[in-house]
Amino acid sequence: MAEVRSVSLDELVARARALADAGPRQLLGITGPPGAGKSTLAERLVAAVGPAARLVPMDGFHLAQAELVRLGRADRKGAVDTFDANGYVSLLRRLRRLEPTAVYAPLFRRDLEEPIAGAIEVPPSVRLVVTEGNYLLLTDPPWDEVRSLLNEAWFLDLDVQRRLHRLVARHEAYGRSPEAAVAWAHGSDEANAAVVAGSAGRADLVVRLSDPLPG
Repeated sequence: MAEVRSVSLDELVARARALADAGPRQLLGITGPPGAGKSTLAERLVAAVGPAARLVPMDGFHLAQAELVRLGRADRKGAVDTFDANGYVSLLRRLRRLEPTAVYAPLFRRDLEEPIAGAIEVPPSVRLVVTEGNYLLLTDPPWDEVRSLLNEAWFLDLDVQRRLHRLVARHEAYGRSPEAAVAWAHGSDEANAAVVAGSAGRADLVVRLSDPLPG
């Protein structure tokens, strides 16, 4: 049963630092519905821990836009079947093994709407890998393997209206019209949120930030 707590960012930073100190390498997963603030929280944690931490987002495993078009799934980009889940699991296995040379991970560029291979270096000196994404705690194969590869998993909870406001603002910032931004946030994003909602119980901690992050 997941622990549900209202916590401050400082408390989460302290918990992440303790995880990094546990060594030799720990994997922390941050999940939750679209717009909950996963990326922002993960970035804050990695910045606070410093060079011993790296952020490796699940979003780097988005399928390429051309492949989504071929599959007829471009209008549902971000849905669970629009990611290379096997590739993500394989990368987590490599990161967990702590290989003697650097491991490179892909990065999703929102300005391009495309994943970029080999964009994130994770050298052997990194003691904490923070990975974030919607689907880390799902029980359908191959996603079901992710949980066993994480030393800790946090589920970030946020009020629905605040989430939707964040999502609309994000979509507008990356070029959608206000009408299209609202339609995507209330349509595709909320469909993805429904998939994620039932997975919170598999987390170690359900996080309700006492002072929600901006954005």
